[in-house]
This record gives sequence, structure tokens and C-alpha cells, in this order.
Amino acid sequence: MRSAPGVESSGGDAPRSPQLLDRRFGRDEIAVVRHEVSARLTAAGLAGERLQGFVLAVNEVITNVVLHAGGQGRAVLWLAGGSAWCTVTDSGPGIPAHYLQQPEVPGAFEVGGRGIWLAHQLCDEVTVATGPIGTTIGLRIELPRRV
Repeated sequence: MRSAPGVESSGGDAPRSPQLLDRRFGRDEIAVVRHEVSARLTAAGLAGERLQGFVLAVNEVITNVVLHAGGQGRAVLWLAGGSAWCTVTDSGPGIPAHYLQQPEVPGAFEVGGRGIWLAHQLCDEVTVATGPIGTTIGLRIELPRRV
């Protein structure tokens, strides 16, 4: 699986370019992380539906960490190559193989199962590196071109 630009291939290392955010989180910090991501990307020029969609994708991924991967993780946000990147890393047991395929539209009455699907709909790129010692999900969205 490809690594995000500026991220070491081991998946959990910090990016080489300047970071906007690097924080560990647990169940009680989900809203705090969401607000921090929103504030930093607003300052970087992302706005409107693109901003809201990317923040929602980050929220879904960190919520999955809390619910399914041991309850704690690390979120790193940075800018590189005209895009905003966010990696979310956990030390859970890994994502089962049947969840790694391109997600299909969840059924109307299914409970759950929308987080990764939403990330694919709202981001320009989603990467996943997973194994028995943890998972790193990379989310990318292009920033508006400055005139």
C-alpha cells in the first residue's frame, strides 16, 4: 500500500514536512481533535463543504479507533504538495481483510459501516496500512489554489 507523501514507510512515523497537529487521543478527545483539525485547516485556506467533509472523514476514522481498535490513537495533520494530509494511527489488531476492499454503499438500515465509506466519498485519497500491531489510515484533500 502506498504511503502518504512525506510519511515514512513504517506507517506510524511523523511526516517530514511541518505539522499542523500531532496529538494522541482517546474517547474523551474526539470532539477536541475534530475542532483542532477544523481550525488548522481553516487557517490553511480550506473552507465550505470541502472543509466540512474532510473534518467529518477524520472524525469517522478517529471514532473507529476509539470503538474498534483499543480506544486510543494518534492523529497527525500536515500540508504537502498542495494538499492537506491526516494520518490516524492505532495499535489495534488490524482491520480484517473483508473490510479492506473498496467499500460499497451501506444499506439504508445497516447499523454502522459508514465511516470508511464516507472517507472514500469525502477525500481525494484514502490509504490504509494495517497489520496485527496496528493500522494507519491516511486521508488527503487538495487545498484550493492560491491566486
